[in-house]
Amino acid sequence: MTIKIAQLSCGTEYSSVQYEIDKAARSVGAKVVYPDVSYEDIENAVRRFGFSPKSPQLKLMIARAVSLADQKYDADAVFITTCFRCAEAALVRNELRRFIQENTNLPVVTYSFTERLKAAQLLTRMEALVTIVTRKELLARERQTGLTAGLDSGSSTTKAVIMRDNKIIGKDWTPSGDVVKSAEQVLQNAMKEAGVEFKEIEAIGTTGYGRYTLGKHYNAKLVQEELTVNSKGAVWLADRQRGEATIIDIGGMDNKAITVRDGVPDNFTMGGVCAGASGRFLEMTSKRLKIEITDLGKFAEKGDWRNAKMNSYCSVFGIQDLVTSLGAGKSFEDVAAAACHSVAEQVYEQQLQEIDVRHPIIEVGGTSLISGLVKAVGEVLGEKPIVPPDSQFIGAVGGALLSSGFL
Repeated sequence: MTIKIAQLSCGTEYSSVQYEIDKAARSVGAKVVYPDVSYEDIENAVRRFGFSPKSPQLKLMIARAVSLADQKYDADAVFITTCFRCAEAALVRNELRRFIQENTNLPVVTYSFTERLKAAQLLTRMEALVTIVTRKELLARERQTGLTAGLDSGSSTTKAVIMRDNKIIGKDWTPSGDVVKSAEQVLQNAMKEAGVEFKEIEAIGTTGYGRYTLGKHYNAKLVQEELTVNSKGAVWLADRQRGEATIIDIGGMDNKAITVRDGVPDNFTMGGVCAGASGRFLEMTSKRLKIEITDLGKFAEKGDWRNAKMNSYCSVFGIQDLVTSLGAGKSFEDVAAAACHSVAEQVYEQQLQEIDVRHPIIEVGGTSLISGLVKAVGEVLGEKPIVPPDSQFIGAVGGALLSSGFL
């Protein structure tokens, strides 16, 4: 079965962008398709949509979205993409995403491309769309059974979790280095804590940047991208597998915002314009302040970000702001608070504008252990997020839980 991903786009024919999109889809066994519409369909769709953009391609996007909503064209998922330079396109892109979600049950992802887009940048997104379509029953799984392990090979840290009959019995993490050696270290430590041997483990699930390498090394039952695996782990840890929720994962290199319904993701966005809007910027801040990253949150909780405003849209400019604030005599507490607030603000402006935020909000990942960042996210969103126990282990938990579906 070939998964059909309906593309709603403007400008992708320039600079080989369309070639890279098609390549990313093919690499995960999917095919990009385009809903058929007539000139009359375009005029009617624009009137129905209530907004008439100047670009003919944006009008075509609207007509194709209406075709999907009216079930005149069959597709399994939707990919909405426009050039990041165009404000009008950004408006249409976001409203079409909302329109698709309100009128269909299709999973959808939005993306703003540059002329230097490469297929690798879209791989995780395309893979997630295919996973949601082909493994919906697996993603809806609420309980882990048997004895399974999950490995999350992330950009900053590598995590392992051992689960038995829906309980975590062993876990460990380490800064990421060599993919296999890091995984072997945390898996051994997690098994030691759990009191089990490798030969007893019935299934392994791998995720993260090193998932394919680890999947091959351990002959894993599940090798899956982090968007779906992380969302599964997050709702399980937060005990929110029924109903709706929004998951925020501020990672070391990129950020993820995922909406779920009954444990299954239906809309997600990931990435950032710069590492300044990620956990990496907070690492840089803590090093500049000469404090441990684990202590940054405590400093931030005591400070007031208004006293040392900072822009982490770009990590270079953000550090310049940090140095300037310290030079002006601002306290470490205020600078730490400003760094956390800046990251939270950028996540809101970059990721959360691409989804409709649902409640409750679940904040996960290693940065969710930075209390000052959690506080800042709550202030920016006007709602204190849920930080479940073991929130940094979401990927490993999701891998262990989902891999049990293959027993």
